[in-house]
Order: sequence, then C-alpha cells, then structure tokens
Amino acid sequence: MFTEYIKLGVEHILDPKGIDHVLFLLVLVILFSLKNWKQVIVLATAFTIGHSLTLACSALGWISTSSKLIEILIALSIAVTALLNMIKPDPEGDIKGRYLSAIIFGLIHGFGFAGFFKTILGKDSIVLPLLAFNIGVEIAQVTVVILVLLSSFLIVDIMKLKKRHLVLVTSLLVFLYAIKLVVERI
Repeated sequence: MFTEYIKLGVEHILDPKGIDHVLFLLVLVILFSLKNWKQVIVLATAFTIGHSLTLACSALGWISTSSKLIEILIALSIAVTALLNMIKPDPEGDIKGRYLSAIIFGLIHGFGFAGFFKTILGKDSIVLPLLAFNIGVEIAQVTVVILVLLSSFLIVDIMKLKKRHLVLVTSLLVFLYAIKLVVERI
C-alpha cells in the first residue's frame, strides 16, 4: 500500500488534468539556472512542506475549506508567481521571499487534494500514507524541476536566447492561462 500512495503522489503532480501544479513549478523555477539546482530543489521542497501541512490538517478534520475557493486561490497563486517573475525577475535578490511564497502557496495547493485524500484514507492512520504520498509528490516535483532547468539550459546556454526573454515569455503565457483558470473557476 505504501507504494500505491507514492504512485498517487507522483500522479497528483503529473496528472494532465491537474496541470496547475506543473505550471506553478514552472514559474517558480524558470528564474533559476542549472547551477542553482540545489537551491531550486529546496524551493520545491518548501512547496511540498506547505502542501503536506494543509493536506494533513484537512485529512484529520482540523481544517475545512470551500473547494471552489481553493481552486480559485490555486489559480491565483500561479498568476501571482508568474506576475512576480515579470516584475522582479532576479531570484537572488529575493530568495527568502520566494521560499515564503512557495510555502504559502503550498499550503493553498494542499487543500486542493485534501478531500480526495481523506476519502481514500478511510479509517487508516494518516502517517504512512501521508509520508508515502509526499515522497511521490517530491519525486514528481524534482522531475519537473530538473526538466525545467535542463530546458532552460538548452534554450539559454545552447540556443543563446536571453534568460530574461525566456522568463518573461514563459511567465506571461502562464499568467494568461492562470487568469483564464481563475475566470473559469469563478
């Protein structure tokens, strides 16, 4: 059963129907270079920490929220992160702010899966399933982070496109899509 929860965590991030996680990771990571891979993994892990906290609290029945509101907030978190990239594209100058936003937005995103997670838990203990699920989430997120960093390396260092242009175009496209999601979810 442990491996099933790991698989569920991976699928949760990589599910095409839940593209919001990948888009959030994309705009969170696109600012960074391959040489900053350790820092970026820690950033993605900060998101996982926030995600797991609200997932656990919700699954235990300690916190309850409106799923419609959470879906809107998830889309807004993507839009805000993309907008921050366009306004302040230097992650080095605001790394603490990026970690804080990753944790906060992780908290919001955790609520998005909490209802389903609670139903599959049944009366089982939450500890091992949550651990396994978060291992799966982290595996998927690290995969996405590596793919974004490698793609960025190819585009910037090999194809010689300016990093600023890559960040702006990617962030703008994700921002527009996130605003579309907000409107659809309202």
